[in-house]
Amino acid sequence: MRKLYFAASFLLLCTAAAHAQGNGPGIRGGRAAALGNASVTLSDVWAIGNNVAGLGQLTRAEVGLYAGNQFLVSGLNNAALAAAVPLGRQPDGATAKAARHGVVGVELQRFGGKLYSEQRVGLGYGYRLGLVSIGARADVLQVSIEGLGSRRAVAMSLGGQAEVIPQKLTFGAYLYNLNQAKLAEYQDERVPTVLKAGLSYRASAKVLLLVETEKDVEQDADFKAGLEYQVMDALTVRAGVATLTEQATGGVGLRLGRLRLDYAAGYHNSLGLSQHLGASLRLEPKAQPQPAAQP
Repeated sequence: MRKLYFAASFLLLCTAAAHAQGNGPGIRGGRAAALGNASVTLSDVWAIGNNVAGLGQLTRAEVGLYAGNQFLVSGLNNAALAAAVPLGRQPDGATAKAARHGVVGVELQRFGGKLYSEQRVGLGYGYRLGLVSIGARADVLQVSIEGLGSRRAVAMSLGGQAEVIPQKLTFGAYLYNLNQAKLAEYQDERVPTVLKAGLSYRASAKVLLLVETEKDVEQDADFKAGLEYQVMDALTVRAGVATLTEQATGGVGLRLGRLRLDYAAGYHNSLGLSQHLGASLRLEPKAQPQPAAQP
C-alpha cells in the first residue's frame, strides 16, 4: 500500500509540474525553457506557442523542431514541429521591419506516452503595425487515454505585444483558450484557460531581462523571470526561475549561420531533472534575377 501511495503521489506531482507542457499553451521551445518560460515578449518561430503576436515581427520564413522530457519519465515526453511564413514580404533593401500582410504560423505537437497522450494542431497569424503586434490562434486538441478513448476540442487564443520604449522595453500579453473549450461533460472538464503578461528589457546589446506572470483560472499564479546574455555572436547563455513549478532553469544557444540550436535544463528539488532541445532554421528567399543591362 505504501508503494502504491508513493507512486500515485509521484504521478500527481509530475502531472502538475508538466501541466504547461500538456493541453495548456503550445510548445515554447528550448530558448524559452532556459528562461523559466518567461516568453510572452519573444518573437522567434516559437512565438506560435509563446505569444502568437510575436510572429508579426518575423521577416523570413522559419521552421523549428523541439524535443523535451520532464523529470526523466518516459510518459512525459514532448515533441513539436513549428513553421512560420511571412505573407507579402518586403523587397530586399526595404526599411520595413515586418511582412506586409502579416505572418502565418503552424504548430504540430505530441505529449505523453502509450497510456495517456495529447496531440495538438495549431494555426496562428501575427501582424505588426508600427510598434504594436497582434495575433490570433486556433488549436485542435485531442486527449487520448488507453482503454477510455479520446476527446477533441477547439481552443481560440489572442495575443498582443507593444514596444513601450522602442528597442528597449516591450510589453506582451496572451490569453489562451478564451472560449473555455470543453473536453468532457463529466465534471465539466475543460481545456485550461491561461492568461500571461510580462515585460522584457534590453539592458544592452548583449543583455535581455524578462519577467512574466502566468495565471491559469484554476491554479495559483506563476511568477517567472529570465536572463539572456550574448557572450559572442555565436553563443548565448540563459538562466531563469519559475515559482509555481519551483524550477530553476538554464541553457545555452548556438547560432551557426541561419541555424540556431538551443539546449535547456530545469531542476526541481523533489522531481529532478528536465531537459529540452530545440533547433530552428531561417529560410532565405531565392535571389531574384537581375534585369539585363540596357545597351
